[in-house]
Amino acid sequence: MELFVQHLATYSYRHGRGKEAKALTYNDLSSAAEESETFQFLADILPKKILASKYLKMLKEKDEEDEEKDDDGESDDDEAES
Repeated sequence: MELFVQHLATYSYRHGRGKEAKALTYNDLSSAAEESETFQFLADILPKKILASKYLKMLKEKDEEDEEKDDDGESDDDEAES
C-alpha cells in the first residue's frame, strides 16, 4: 500500500501543477485519476472540484431532463391504453 501511495503521489506531482508550486495538491491527484489509465479507478474517489453553483445548475438541468422524459413517457402510456 505504501508503494502504491508513493507512486500515486510521485506521478501526480510530476504530471500536475504542484511542481511549479513545489507542493502536491488535490487537483494534481484528481487530474492523475482522470488522465492516467493506471489510476482511473480512483476517479470516483478523487473527482474534479467544481463550484457549488455549477453543481446546482447541473442538478437543475438533470431534473428538467428527467421531467421531460417523464412527460414523454406518460403520453406514450396514454396512447397505449387507448
